[in-house]
Amino acid sequence: MLIYVVRHGETNANVNGYLQGWTNDPLNENGRKLAMITGQGMRGIKFDCCISSPLIRARETAEIILKESGNDIPILFDDRLKEINMGEWERKKFRPGEREVDEHEIKMFFTDPFHFAGCPKGETIAQVCERTQGFLRELLLQDDDKTYLITTHGFALRGMLNFLYDDKSDYWHGHVPYNCAVNIIEGKQGIGRLITDDKVYYDLDDAVDQYAKF
Repeated sequence: MLIYVVRHGETNANVNGYLQGWTNDPLNENGRKLAMITGQGMRGIKFDCCISSPLIRARETAEIILKESGNDIPILFDDRLKEINMGEWERKKFRPGEREVDEHEIKMFFTDPFHFAGCPKGETIAQVCERTQGFLRELLLQDDDKTYLITTHGFALRGMLNFLYDDKSDYWHGHVPYNCAVNIIEGKQGIGRLITDDKVYYDLDDAVDQYAKF
């Protein structure tokens, strides 16, 4: 089996530097463009099943990728693919000079999440890892010959794939995944192996690195 795990396209929250979590923002114009380019880059791949986070930015990304890659299949939804619940941090600005959250805690979130206590009245890292990895491990146990498209979110994606990384202590795997980054997992006998890591089909000049200063 092959499992394509894709982060959603760009949103205004990504551009303007506020935390999204479960906030249900749609893709912006550039986000739709990045999803189109990604879908076009995946032409020739026949997806047997698509499962998305129910949040609109992930759903729209799945719709666009399926259309542009030539796949006419329904989209299923699973709450375990949702982004981390940010609780009281939802829609708060996080960048230097305009932060609306605690400076020490937000730096910990972006540099050392495993030692981050969790979002106030939101989720912890352990909870995100448990639900996202539970989803992936359950899918791997199907051990079929199908090809899956999964659309999710940056923090959720890193939590899901953490047990497949060589350095499991580096939660962000060196960097927050870019919008529409594609990761491919090969599954055999219930075991997953990461064979493609954060591939993007577009010019990175079209995606400003929003997190470089953390």
